[in-house]
Amino acid sequence: MRKKLAFLLFSMVFSIQISAQAFTLEQLKGFNKLTMNEFKNEMKQLKFKFYDRTEGLGFLLTEYEALDYTSKIGKFEYAEEKSEDRIEFEFKDKKEYDQYLKLILAAGYKQTEKGKIITKEPYADYYRNKEHIRMILPKSGENAPYTIIVFK
Repeated sequence: MRKKLAFLLFSMVFSIQISAQAFTLEQLKGFNKLTMNEFKNEMKQLKFKFYDRTEGLGFLLTEYEALDYTSKIGKFEYAEEKSEDRIEFEFKDKKEYDQYLKLILAAGYKQTEKGKIITKEPYADYYRNKEHIRMILPKSGENAPYTIIVFK
């Protein structure tokens, strides 16, 4: 009985939509499993508009923006190192960041490392088994977006 109740509560918390344009952790993880064409089709169905496409040394990034300009999502695909493939979701609200963090911890992820990315924003890494999520805060005093990265 306790296990069923705990599972029910976990399922309810895990499936909460944070805002109209936000994604659940499961959706973000699921986007990693899609091909780039499937991802593009999914974004169109979700009414996200094309934002940018970047080709770098060994990777392709395709980004889409919410119609209300409050969030942006990108899919990175790496030619040689597929384990580097990831989904990057940016949003503007600290409250949304805090809700994602609660969901990550409730799902059993543990914080393993803190630091700063190349552009000096602070991050924290969370792992559950081999699953990896990185939460990035804007620099202190800046109005940059909050970011969640879900690695493949």
